[in-house]
Amino acid sequence: MTDRWARAEERFRQREADRRYRRDDRAWGGQNSRDNRGKTNRVVGREQDAWDDYEDDTTVIPRYTDDMDDQPPPAPAPRSRERRDAPRPRVGRREPVDDDEPEGRRRSKSPQRSRRSRAASRKAKERKRRRRTLWLVAGVFVLLFAGAAVFAGMKLIKSLGSPEDYAAGGQPGPLVVVQVHDGDTSQQIAATMKDRGVVASTGAFFEAAVRNSNMNSVQPGFYAIPSKIPAAQAVTQLLGKQARVGNLVIPEGRLLHDQYEVGGSGRRTDGIYRMMAAASCIGTGPTQKCVTYEQLDAAGANVDLAALGVPAWAAQGVKDCPDRTRQLEGLIAAGTLDFDPSGTPEQMLRQVVTASAKSYESTGLLQSGGETKLTPYQTLIAASLVEREAKPQDMGKVARVIVNRLRVPQMLQFDSTVNYALDRTEVQTTDADRAAETPWNTYAKTGLPATPISAPSLNALRAMENPEPGSWLYFVTVDKQGTTLFTDDYKQHQRYIQQAQASGILDSGR
Repeated sequence: MTDRWARAEERFRQREADRRYRRDDRAWGGQNSRDNRGKTNRVVGREQDAWDDYEDDTTVIPRYTDDMDDQPPPAPAPRSRERRDAPRPRVGRREPVDDDEPEGRRRSKSPQRSRRSRAASRKAKERKRRRRTLWLVAGVFVLLFAGAAVFAGMKLIKSLGSPEDYAAGGQPGPLVVVQVHDGDTSQQIAATMKDRGVVASTGAFFEAAVRNSNMNSVQPGFYAIPSKIPAAQAVTQLLGKQARVGNLVIPEGRLLHDQYEVGGSGRRTDGIYRMMAAASCIGTGPTQKCVTYEQLDAAGANVDLAALGVPAWAAQGVKDCPDRTRQLEGLIAAGTLDFDPSGTPEQMLRQVVTASAKSYESTGLLQSGGETKLTPYQTLIAASLVEREAKPQDMGKVARVIVNRLRVPQMLQFDSTVNYALDRTEVQTTDADRAAETPWNTYAKTGLPATPISAPSLNALRAMENPEPGSWLYFVTVDKQGTTLFTDDYKQHQRYIQQAQASGILDSGR
């Protein structure tokens, strides 16, 4: 029983101590505490959660004193250092209101909390704006990616299908001429085939070309191929030898017109015009189409030199030609040339003359003449003489003989210039032939012939542009092996002629 009363008395005293502590605590706040009690309670209500983050050990229960004790109530416990150094609350959360804190100090903190709130609001708006921008950019990229994916898918689906092609066994169309340019790839050739109506699609030809390893051997030039045929057949036609047209191979020293040898055989040497006529044929049998030797001869006499492709550096010499049918002599170079046989005779000649002029100019023809004192056209004329008179190893010396004789001056007296105007030719000319006065006979006139007398090679042209140094004025071939002897002494030259006569090289066929 005594214990129960003791415990009851202890509980009573504890309640009284708690009541007194709260009353005394309000007394410490004074008048200001009473004025701000309602306001503080509201703040405390809103910010009670913030205090949960702190470990506050400042709430100390004052020592219990008996009611009869006359001692003054104890002073409020000072705020601990841990309370003052507690971490600052997070942005956007207000500090809990401390009833023990003086009102002035609480007021001083209000502007700081307001500034923090405004800064947090601005940062929140900025984050929201950035998120909105990022979403917009992401949306644009998604749209672009989706468009690219759709486009790639359509291309893939299209590529997976078989390209359009003509059916095998069908009736082919008429022959068309297709040009393959230097450096053309299979895709470029396929585009040309499609444009000319040979195949139904570029894809079909390209696939067929890839499957044929011989496509790498296709040469630049012109090809006659049937139209409207399957792609595989078009590739086979292109690789066939019969398809190549307009391909002209001109031997060095060849003339525009045919020549015949003196003697019983009378063998004909085809001229450039006849060779072009043969190369112009398209097709076979009754449907074959060719230009004729006569058509080319007539076209070559055209006075419209621009239509024939005559270069500016040769225009005056061509205009002065005494025979219109020979005006293009030498302007069609020796070597391999290609022309479109589906064009007119004038167009064919223009193509080969233009290509020849470009080839001549590549040797430096337009820059030559500083040492020889010859114009580009005169250099071409002299080169044609070198081509007809000399072996390749002697071209530089023969070119020097020409330059030396022109400087003396002395007649050139080349038998090749005599033969040029004759219907039938041979190495040894007659006295009557040498006496005949023609614009080309250098036995009857001084200086160079009126025009070139053959198609010179580039080696002959280079030799004439840069003659070998020497004082030679005479030369003669003394045997059938082509041995040629040079000298600047006329008597020595006569002895070389006798040596040539003894070898039989100068015998006449007449």
